[in-house]
Amino acid sequence: MKGISFVTNDKNEKIAVQIDLKSIEKHQEAIEDLLDGIIAESRKNEVRIPLSKVISNLKKSGKLS
Repeated sequence: MKGISFVTNDKNEKIAVQIDLKSIEKHQEAIEDLLDGIIAESRKNEVRIPLSKVISNLKKSGKLS
């Protein structure tokens, strides 16, 4: 794909991706969706807090009425 380059190590293994944001503007939404998926996957083992507790904590701190 135009605007996408892979960075390789000395063993020629792909280790990173460079994205030229200007050349892929028409695919911006797809790229954002991909990044959202990567972030969600990286957080899958994080401790979850029930929404009711989050709301309660926000109300206690005065950030939500």
